[in-house]
Amino acid sequence: MVKKQTLAVVLAGGVGSRLFPLTQDRAKPAVPFGGKYRIIDFTLSNCINSGIRKIIVLTQYKSSSLIRHLRDGWTILNPELGEYILNIPPQMRIGTDWYLGTADALYQNLYFIKTASPKYTLILSGDHVYKMDYSKVLWFHRRKGAELTIAGKIIPLKDAHHFGNIHADESMRIVGFEEKPENPKPVPFDSGLALISMGIYVFTTDFMIDVLEKDAKDPHSTHDFGKDIIPSLIHNHKVYVYPFGGLRKRDKLPDDTYWRDVGTLDAYWEANMDLTSVTPRFDLYDPDWPFRTYQGQFPPAKSVYDNVAGGRVGAALDSLVCGGVVISGGRVIRSVLSPSVRIHSYAEVVESVLFDRVDVGRRARIRKAIIDKDVKIPKGMEIGYDLTEDAKRFTVTESGIVVVPRGTKL
Repeated sequence: MVKKQTLAVVLAGGVGSRLFPLTQDRAKPAVPFGGKYRIIDFTLSNCINSGIRKIIVLTQYKSSSLIRHLRDGWTILNPELGEYILNIPPQMRIGTDWYLGTADALYQNLYFIKTASPKYTLILSGDHVYKMDYSKVLWFHRRKGAELTIAGKIIPLKDAHHFGNIHADESMRIVGFEEKPENPKPVPFDSGLALISMGIYVFTTDFMIDVLEKDAKDPHSTHDFGKDIIPSLIHNHKVYVYPFGGLRKRDKLPDDTYWRDVGTLDAYWEANMDLTSVTPRFDLYDPDWPFRTYQGQFPPAKSVYDNVAGGRVGAALDSLVCGGVVISGGRVIRSVLSPSVRIHSYAEVVESVLFDRVDVGRRARIRKAIIDKDVKIPKGMEIGYDLTEDAKRFTVTESGIVVVPRGTKL
């Protein structure tokens, strides 16, 4: 019953500047991931698999690609049954501003939320990669009698400064919260671990409406959940943390507690490489928890072996290979190939992510790279082997990942 009383709100309007140039022409939730998916597919699939079928997606920044993807891949629910996935761009109902923050995005859409009349509002981010049964968070919220529940996760302390740092008592009630602190506090039982916010919130809707209306009137607020809303509530209201995967060390968590914030190029590349592991912690192959996306009409992937023509061998090892890919005598190792990629004879692709329609020329070599759509790599070109030269033409991350923008002419 609690699932039917819930409206999911997916925040999908962020700029995504740390993922540039992948966000040069698209919103971060629309960035391809894992070959055939978009990042937002994982949040939406979690909703459907959790039995939540009233979903609104708040778009804003460079949203045309995202809107098209929602139209083509997510028109799957029946409005006659009260189910929907709706794209809602900024409405300018209360002024002329774009969304000023995460809380303001909800505030500007209170008209729709009030019309939908949900008992609970589940607020989600459209730019994380993970598998989660939201019904468990909702039942936790209801059982605790909470006004706000935040999903939290244990991660290494050294990484916690990128997130909201949560301090909770034994009952899991939040007693302290700091948004992206310089010196995060560890959990009591391990000085090397911290409890952080996953950016997943469950509000009792009437309480949320009151909070957002008050925040909108505060001239000193930045109208952000992490910076303003949560710190203002924890001392006088029932605010709890739902510990995703329990309070255990990260390396002992089971596969279904995998969660990645892919907000940086390095994190994005690492998350794609996670999928190529022999036993990936993030399981795309679970028939009980399918991840949906738009499925193009592509022919089967193909590899070419020709022993007569000088030992031309097409092979992909520890890699994800999508429909329409042709490996015409080249070799692919620990990489992700999106639809309609072409690898020509004697070319080599290692630890790389290739988006749709990338064409890798004969004897070209690519290593630790992210290559956006419609890039043609000339015969014999090398990318990822001389980072100094690569940096003159492309984006090179701190860890040495080379990123080639969409449609680059080489």
